Amino acid sequence: MTRVQSNTLPSMTRWDEDRFQEVRRSVLAAWPTGSEVDLDEAAAYHREMAPAKNTAWRLRQARAQGTTLVQPRAGVADVEQQIALLQRLRVAGADLLPTTVDSYTRECRYEDAARGLAQSREAGRSLLNGFPAVNYGVRTCRRLVEAVDAPLFARTAAPDCRLTHEIMYAGGYSSCTAGPIVFSLGYAKDYPLANAIEAWQYSYRMMGAYHERGVTLSVEHYLPISTLVPHATSMACALLDSLIAAAQGVRDISLGFGQQCHLVQDAAALRAYPALGRHYLHTFGFTDVELSTVMSQWMGGFPSDEGQAFGVICMAALAGYLGGVTYMISKSPHEAAGIPTPEANMHGVSASKMVLRMLADQKLAPIPEIAAEQAILEAETRAIVDRALELGEGDAALAAIRAIEAGVIDVPFSPHRSNANQALPARDWRGAVRLAQVGGVPIPKEIREHHQAELARRTAGRAERQPWELLLADVNAISEGMLLPD
Repeated sequence: MTRVQSNTLPSMTRWDEDRFQEVRRSVLAAWPTGSEVDLDEAAAYHREMAPAKNTAWRLRQARAQGTTLVQPRAGVADVEQQIALLQRLRVAGADLLPTTVDSYTRECRYEDAARGLAQSREAGRSLLNGFPAVNYGVRTCRRLVEAVDAPLFARTAAPDCRLTHEIMYAGGYSSCTAGPIVFSLGYAKDYPLANAIEAWQYSYRMMGAYHERGVTLSVEHYLPISTLVPHATSMACALLDSLIAAAQGVRDISLGFGQQCHLVQDAAALRAYPALGRHYLHTFGFTDVELSTVMSQWMGGFPSDEGQAFGVICMAALAGYLGGVTYMISKSPHEAAGIPTPEANMHGVSASKMVLRMLADQKLAPIPEIAAEQAILEAETRAIVDRALELGEGDAALAAIRAIEAGVIDVPFSPHRSNANQALPARDWRGAVRLAQVGGVPIPKEIREHHQAELARRTAGRAERQPWELLLADVNAISEGMLLPD
């Protein structure tokens, strides 16, 4: 497969059919299983599936019913073990089922993935950290799809997932984690953002081609590096990715972020997202895009104590309920120990589902603190996105490049070389995430002053500490069994 090497500035303009087909020939020729993909046949396969196995259909149903769905993370290399894992997660209550792709496949290193598979068979245990979907191909992916009665999610985090998406969507998967901005800033170091945008535009254009054939595929946009990353920053990235996706024909999008463990702030962000998404999509004329919200349970260090870990998981379910989230990504009580066992993954799902069931019929009065925080987050996010679009001359793809270069979008802890890393977060006296150092992020003056005042209340009367000292303590606090360190 030809690596994306763009020498021109990106544009969100929809790809024409000739460009799409020209690139597609190269993508499908990158590995023998690409020959199994036939777009028309794959669309027909999707149309024959039960509606309940389509993610967009299931999300629409959840929104209409006001219920929250749960999806765990999981993926192993062996086909039979992956099928058994999916079936067990479904029994535990998972509504959306995952297949996490291995690292070699994420990096388009299919020969290495093939060697890993062969070595795994020789060793009698998996030596890959996920499911090598490209090596297995379309027919094997369909075995997984046909083994369960719920939608399957392709969870692959990389700047270039073109062949993986071709294989897995043709195999009956109906949704993926996605986004050139969120994944580049979350995982990549040297991969140019312009190239990532072009690679993802191909995937989005392919999904648009399915939609033209009567099949709606869903994408999930959330910033995977989320520990103490301000919600407004995460939301700005996801919103720009969504504009890029919609321009290529994607018509079902989930907007998300990682839980920060402050109930009010997490719930407020979930409530702010739909209005912000509709505002920007409608401004660009994308009025037929369906929106859902998603929250990943705490992405930082977990307590080693299982009881405390369950507390973090249940806190997420409560935040999701307060925010009216469409679905959440569950964690397990073994996060601190490494890769969770199937049983631990099942326990994370069942704990989340139990909390959601207990809350389902409890109707709370509006909470003023959530409304106040929602107004702050909406103003912050609009300021970032509007400034980015101004820099990008109204083009979301160009906006992303220029906003990151200017530090308008600045993701704390991002490994990407283009990220400014001047914005520095910390928790305030109540545990809400604020910006201790703003850098080039265009936070409105009155909100910036609010951040500083709330942070000052935490340190008042105590020995002076540098912002990085607060940050280090905050990053480790939950793994040590608390939200705010002493």
